[in-house]
Parts: sequence; structure tokens; C-alpha cells
Amino acid sequence: MKVALVHDFLLKLGGAERVLASMMDMYPDSDVFTLLYDEKKVGKVFPRKRVKTSFLHKYPSFIRSKHRFFTHKMPRAIEELDLSGYDLVLSSSSAFAHGALVDSDTPHLCYCHSPMRYAWDHASEYIKENNIHGLKKAYYSFLIKYLRQWDQLAGGRPDKYIANSVNVSKRIKKYYGLESEVIYPPVDIDRFRVGKKNSDYFLIVSTLTPYKKIDLAIELFNRIGKRLVIIGDGPARSYLEAISADNIDFLGFKKDEEVQEYLQNCRALIFPGEEDFGIVPVEAMACGKPVLAYGKGGVLESVEAGVTGEFFYEPTVSSMEDGLGRLIYHEKDYKPHTIRKHALRFSKEAFEKAIRKEANALLKD
Repeated sequence: MKVALVHDFLLKLGGAERVLASMMDMYPDSDVFTLLYDEKKVGKVFPRKRVKTSFLHKYPSFIRSKHRFFTHKMPRAIEELDLSGYDLVLSSSSAFAHGALVDSDTPHLCYCHSPMRYAWDHASEYIKENNIHGLKKAYYSFLIKYLRQWDQLAGGRPDKYIANSVNVSKRIKKYYGLESEVIYPPVDIDRFRVGKKNSDYFLIVSTLTPYKKIDLAIELFNRIGKRLVIIGDGPARSYLEAISADNIDFLGFKKDEEVQEYLQNCRALIFPGEEDFGIVPVEAMACGKPVLAYGKGGVLESVEAGVTGEFFYEPTVSSMEDGLGRLIYHEKDYKPHTIRKHALRFSKEAFEKAIRKEANALLKD
């Protein structure tokens, strides 16, 4: 069977890319289509010989690195990918991949990480975070209108949607008017072990962008003086380092094996932002570690208060401090092996079995 996998961008190794990697394992002879590709950053997982890119990838590298400036060209770029002659198209979409054009007799199954965030529910927040004013704001408003129109049209192209959480399933219904099944993203649970020791630090593993609300955690840990270790990189790193006290350590990007070690040895994972699902909390739970999370979004489906962690429900330092206080108070009550058992329902095996079942059902229709 000839299978095409379509993914928005292959520019980093994040949660969505882990989903795509599992799809590649399921269909080892599949071709991977994407708008833009960075071999240096993702080539070990997504070899160049398997990846087919859009016309945007022909731009010089210094232009490709500023891809936000040609977002208006991405709908056409995804539509011009040649997906003819495939028996199945499986898209992994958080922006454009669901809009790929396929043969009329080819089933298209879309795994949706989220409808386009910056066009819909986070449009106003994006303008504020990036300090967009004047003519730039007028252009951005025009771009948002165009993207929304295209997205609603493209939303009807897949034959079936799979949502990565109930949270995302509701947004698919809201923006596209379509029903979707929920299949949680795969977590390679077998990579993780319950930590035998508990070092005296709390941990954040995240890209460093304003949307992740890392500054909220920094303000809290500046106040209470406990050690916080932050793994990850991103455009907000310099600012976050500048506002951090000496008890906060920035380690930058770390390989999976190193991240695993830090997860196994931390007191708890801190997850201050809202995510559509959130794979890192599940990885922490696979290590038997509790999670303090902002009580909104997909994490409500993975963390169980009082059993695998605690929530704070307002995006404020005082609310987070209250949640952390409850977590520390009950720290000795958490059962590491119970927490790990809870994480097993998000395994890679469960994901692949469910996706294959949905794909086979479409192929039989």
C-alpha cells in the first residue's frame, strides 16, 4: 500500500513531530510531505530521502528562517503538493496539512493537533505577545481574515478527523462544524523508568516562547527561592534569563536521554502554559513524578488531581503558588508506580493500534 504522510513543518523535534515519527513507524515505506524542512535539526528522525518539500523550500535559507513573513503563501504551497497515486493520505496538522488536495478516490485521515491557533482562538493574544501595532496590525488582521476563510474551506477536505484530545475535538466542532474521534498522542513509555531518587529541584521542559508562560513560574520561584531547572530553548530565553534569580538554571536544549534523566530525578514537573494536549507531563508521569499544571486545555485529560499531580486554575503567581503548596504538602502521598500506571494509557502501542483501526476503516469504505 502506498501511503503519504503530510505534516506542516519539519523544523524542530516537538510533540507533533513525535506523532509523525510514530506514523512513519506504522508505514515504513511511506513518503513524507511538508512545507519546510531543516535537515540539521530533524534529519536523524526524518531522513532527507523520505521527505518531499513544497516550493517554499526552494527559497534561500535566510528567507526560510523567517517563514512567518510568507504565511500567506502556505495555503497554496500545501495545495500544490503532488499527492496523486497514493492509496492513503494521513495528515498531521496544526495549521495547513489538513488542506492538502488528494485524489477523489483516495481516503484522507487527518490527525489534528489543533485548528490553526493564530487564526482562531489565539489571534488576539498573538497580536499582544508580538507587540503588533499600526500598519503591521492592519496587515495581520487582513491575513487572519484570509486564513480563516481558507481554513474553513480546507476544513472539509479530510474524510475523517482524529483529535489529539477532547479539548481539540471541541474546537474542530466549533470551527469546522465536524465530529472527530479522540486518540491521544503517543508517548514512548518504555523509554522512561520510575526514578529511584528525588533530587531537590523542580523541572520545566519547554520551548521558551511567551505562550508557554514560563515567566509565571520564574516569578514564583524567584519569590520562594526553591531550585528550578529549565530545559529548552527559544526566542524568549534571553528575557527569561534576565528576570531569573540565581536559584533558576537554564540548561538549553538537551537530548532525549538527558531530559529523561532530569525527569527521573526531579521533585515534580511544572507545566505553566495551556496546551492542546501536552506530552511532557505524560513523560514525567511515566517516571513516577507528579505534575503541577495550569488547569486548562488537554492536560485536564492526562493529569488527575491528588493522584498524579495538582492544578492551578488562574494564570497568576498567587494561584500557581497555591497549587505548588498543595503539591509539596502532599508530596509524600504520591505513589510513583501509581503515577506511572496512569501514564500507560497514552502509550505508543495504544496510539498506533487506534490509528491503524481508523485508517483501515476508511480504506474499506
